[in-house]
Amino acid sequence: MFPLYAILDTGVCAARGLDPRTVADAFLRGGARLIQVRDKSPSTAERLALADDIVTRAHAAGAQVIVNDRPDVARLSGADGVHVGQEDLLVDDARVVLGPDAIVGVSTHDEAQVAAAAETSATYIAVGPIYGTATKDTGYSARGLELVRTAAATGKPVVAIGGVTIDRARETLAAGASSVAVITDLLTNDPEARVREFLRHVDG
Repeated sequence: MFPLYAILDTGVCAARGLDPRTVADAFLRGGARLIQVRDKSPSTAERLALADDIVTRAHAAGAQVIVNDRPDVARLSGADGVHVGQEDLLVDDARVVLGPDAIVGVSTHDEAQVAAAAETSATYIAVGPIYGTATKDTGYSARGLELVRTAAATGKPVVAIGGVTIDRARETLAAGASSVAVITDLLTNDPEARVREFLRHVDG
């Protein structure tokens, strides 16, 4: 997996007065090659329109797109996969919708959920929140790097999420994460430059 898993959260973008398509373009120019579209809009049509646009942009740049929550939107938009949570469609059911070659990731927040995810066809296991974060209320306190190590021991790629900043990325990857998922730390005054800096940091 790519070491940087950039999450394009439309709610966070809206709160900052940012257009998600413009942000996606900046991420791609900066070198991001894996982007998750997290869109909680009540309109499926709006979700699909955004996903269509991001997929077109990303694929032209040689990047992959994961759609959050919605396998149907992922399939219709031609995205590379879907990310599901504990309350969403089961991993193996999502794979039925998207096919055997799709990327299907799943959120986990404790050792029991990690163990359960390891028994599915999940492409990767996301663990978190690793550090404290206000971006998404998971109902769980910070898990720390030990959960990253536990998930890495399953043999599946691990995506660490939750409060991961540029200063914490290296230690998170060193603990066994294949990739770090980042939302707010990429939305500086210049997201393109921030992605470049992040990539230099994790590759250095």
